[in-house]
Amino acid sequence: MPDFPLPNAAHDLAGRIALVTGASSGLGHRFARVLAASGATVAVAARRTDKLDALVDTITAAGGKAAAFALDVTQDAQFVPLFDAIAARLGGAPDILVNNAGIPDAQRAHKMSVDDIDRVFDVNLRAPWLLSCEFARRRMDAGKPGRIVNIASMAAFQYKGGGAALYSTTKMAVVRMTEALAVEWAKFGINVNAIAPGAFSSEMMDGMLQRVGDITKNFPRPRLGDPAQMDSTLLYLVAPASEFVTGTCIKIDDAQGGR
Repeated sequence: MPDFPLPNAAHDLAGRIALVTGASSGLGHRFARVLAASGATVAVAARRTDKLDALVDTITAAGGKAAAFALDVTQDAQFVPLFDAIAARLGGAPDILVNNAGIPDAQRAHKMSVDDIDRVFDVNLRAPWLLSCEFARRRMDAGKPGRIVNIASMAAFQYKGGGAALYSTTKMAVVRMTEALAVEWAKFGINVNAIAPGAFSSEMMDGMLQRVGDITKNFPRPRLGDPAQMDSTLLYLVAPASEFVTGTCIKIDDAQGGR
């Protein structure tokens, strides 16, 4: 048996390379900073490159390492060049992938145009699937392990008819994708897990609150989560200590949806 430390809970990511999509704002912005603060070199990817450049400056000023990469996750022709560019600039392929990019729909299902439907599917499901496959293919070719963390949502498990049925559907698909790919890639040492956040403060949440008003009054504890309250879960899923954990979705919602 391996001689594990006591406790086996280190979060040191020195020497690791992480790719975070949707890193220009919100949870992705926080995830990138957390991974860098734990020693990883972080490739931050999103469409808004000006915000990515500012994020890289923030990480660098704090003593971390990061580089910005333009990425529109609806354009799958960008995926292979993205991984090539990361390897060239950062000296190796990513061994951590955080599929964070996502969009809400905030519409009744029968009122959505086909273009809107396609975009939600493309961003929330198709992109993480294709990015995960490209990530895994390269880890397999190199004979090395890897960690994938998919950002799902508590909307995957509960929908109260407020007008985001497609968002809920795609996020449940992300949970099932996590479970299925974990089984398929376990023999290659590639762990696939997910985080399902409840209502957290973010740019996307701010837009929703402007539309629907205060949603916290019906929560058991009337408050929004702070993204910092997901740090430990993210680090757990990418750190060596969770090597036996794959195919799991961790809910972080402060009991907002009831049980």
